[in-house]
Amino acid sequence: MALVAAFVGAYVLRGTLSSVPVAHPIPATTYLGVFLSLLPFWILFFALLGLYSSSIQEKRFNELGRLLIGSFVGLLFVIGYAYAVNRIIFPARLVPVYGFILAFVFLVTFRNLARSLRAYLYRYNIGITNILIVGNTKVAIELVRSLSNSRVSGYRIVGIVGSKSHTPERFPHIPVFDTFAEAVKKIHASDIHSIVQTELYASQDDNNEILEFAQTQHIAYRFVPGNSELFVGNIAVELFRSQIPVIAVHQTPLVGWGRILKRLFDISFATVALVLFSPLLLLISLLILVMDPGKIVFRQKRITRFNSHFSAYKFRTMKRRYSGKDPVKVFKQLNRQDLVTAFQNAQKLERDPRISLIGRGLRRFSLDELPQLINVIKGDISLVGPRAVIPAELKFYENKSPLLLSVKTGITGLAQVSGRSNLDYYERAKMDLYYVQNWSFWLDLIILAKTVRVIFRRSGVR
Repeated sequence: MALVAAFVGAYVLRGTLSSVPVAHPIPATTYLGVFLSLLPFWILFFALLGLYSSSIQEKRFNELGRLLIGSFVGLLFVIGYAYAVNRIIFPARLVPVYGFILAFVFLVTFRNLARSLRAYLYRYNIGITNILIVGNTKVAIELVRSLSNSRVSGYRIVGIVGSKSHTPERFPHIPVFDTFAEAVKKIHASDIHSIVQTELYASQDDNNEILEFAQTQHIAYRFVPGNSELFVGNIAVELFRSQIPVIAVHQTPLVGWGRILKRLFDISFATVALVLFSPLLLLISLLILVMDPGKIVFRQKRITRFNSHFSAYKFRTMKRRYSGKDPVKVFKQLNRQDLVTAFQNAQKLERDPRISLIGRGLRRFSLDELPQLINVIKGDISLVGPRAVIPAELKFYENKSPLLLSVKTGITGLAQVSGRSNLDYYERAKMDLYYVQNWSFWLDLIILAKTVRVIFRRSGVR
């Protein structure tokens, strides 16, 4: 519907509404007939791009990128068909241009309308998925909490197999069963659409009972591994010695061509950005000199890939008398024990008395980070990556610091666009570790786009 509407709209815009005569007058019925005959192939391109997979529904930026690629490839197919059969399809050269733009806009609009309709139907219990959760793990409790409101999640928990002591007390309406056999005895198989098992039982027979029930009753089955961190890296199923299937988990997918592509992108983007922002960099430097004379650029020793130390460049945002001094000692001198405790917990403060007036403005829009573009060009850090920490902060990552430092740190990252300073230190560390284990070039582009949005919204700024 979106594609037909787009190319009909393109025909009307250029052919009917435009006062400029078309180069090849083509009847509307002929134009539409050819397009409809080619439409199934266009839909096939979308299917090959995974646009009809249920997993794409939760990946909005990924979906937008694939829709853009699918619209362009589909248009190239139509043009290629016209060339192959030596037939004129478009009445004017602007028609495919209009069609491409409208196709992308209409596809995005139609899909958002479909999402809104689905969310609306959830309110009336239409399209709800009934789910049975099996296990006593923390993941089971998290699932109960996140899926409890069926009008939002689209899931209805019909039962939990596990100990009542592990079930959140504020969900008394959810039945709890001691065994899986008891659950399926009291819940009809047709009322279970999906089973999620959050732990493996010591008895293999118990595990087989659950899996076989799902298979025989044609119920979707998912398993959440107990050691979830093991499965968030770059996973590949391989045959060990050509006969034994094994799961290989690599530290990070950021290897080989991925690392080369990331480095080339960093150099290109940072160089262009440095040139474009050079007038702004000069203006900020002058303002710092005038409002709080002293060093313009502040250098701080930080850690990057393979535990390498480097000097991170930032515009000085602290008052000259506090710059470079130990923050805890400064707060004690100011008789602010509350700030000492807050800083030790999060390493950042909501209202830091050390920050100058110009510094607050720079931090509000993250302009103090601009000199780090030089660090990117030098190869110290990347545009996107885990937060560049100081040595004293590695304790927050516990035994995960080697994994964190398997890639270059970045100016921005997943933690910055997922709450910035509103996240506590352990949550930021968790986000950084997820990025390291799940890197992709597309994820970098998403984080850069979200960074711009976060900066202008000024969310989580301190």
